[in-house]
Amino acid sequence: MTGSNSIDTQHLQGCGAFLRDAREKAGLSLQDVGSRLKMPLKVLQALEGEQWSQLGAPVFVRGQLRSYARLLKVDIDPFLAQADLETVRPAELVSHSYTPRAQRIFESAKRRAVYVVITAVIATPIWMATRPHLAGNGNQTTASLDVMPSKPAGTATPGTAPASTERAPAAPYVASLTPPISRAPEAALNLVFKGDSWVQIVAPDGSSVEQALLKAGDQRSYQAGQVGRIVLGNAAAVEVQHAGSTVDLTPYRRANVARFTVSSDGSLVPVAD
Repeated sequence: MTGSNSIDTQHLQGCGAFLRDAREKAGLSLQDVGSRLKMPLKVLQALEGEQWSQLGAPVFVRGQLRSYARLLKVDIDPFLAQADLETVRPAELVSHSYTPRAQRIFESAKRRAVYVVITAVIATPIWMATRPHLAGNGNQTTASLDVMPSKPAGTATPGTAPASTERAPAAPYVASLTPPISRAPEAALNLVFKGDSWVQIVAPDGSSVEQALLKAGDQRSYQAGQVGRIVLGNAAAVEVQHAGSTVDLTPYRRANVARFTVSSDGSLVPVAD
């Protein structure tokens, strides 16, 4: 049987028996040949049994037969010369995704139109919001809400001639509703409690501001001039901050008790003995 991917078995008939006889005369087993040629045992059995359909394309069968013959030092070219061995033709690649040029142009234009519409939908409200003058005629005046109402037309001020009842229309006022920004003054002194500590806080006039056992996580803040003297019973558990910076309590500590006075700007001063 002859085909584009098959060998003429009629002319190759006897090639397998020829190789088997040559192997046996050389005293080699199939395992010996497979080890030397690096071929699987089933491939050698198919070559000797002339089962060409199990070995794939003719070009592979020819190469395997020649390798086997070179190992056994025999000539099988007469068998191969008579065999009808055609070259394997590669499969033709046919494109099935061709798109006509007119369709490509239409799809490209459609994508661009969608992009323009989306851009306009997003950009137009933003552009309108940043152009408040488009909402009026450009002659508006900004004024406070407490503008005094004007006098009725024709009302004359004493000592002046009465004004004409016809006057040009006044430009409308646009009131500004933005309240003034007020910022709370920053605290001059902050006490952050990392652990439990007994505290005594006295005002500059000697009155008691606070005297209590504060827990970990508590915090106290005081403005400048609000505190005159502070005693911390567990100074190691309290972080004192002045103007955003942590104050080193070492100069004010004895054992684990810190005593210090607070100046008018919130800075710390040791207590005079």
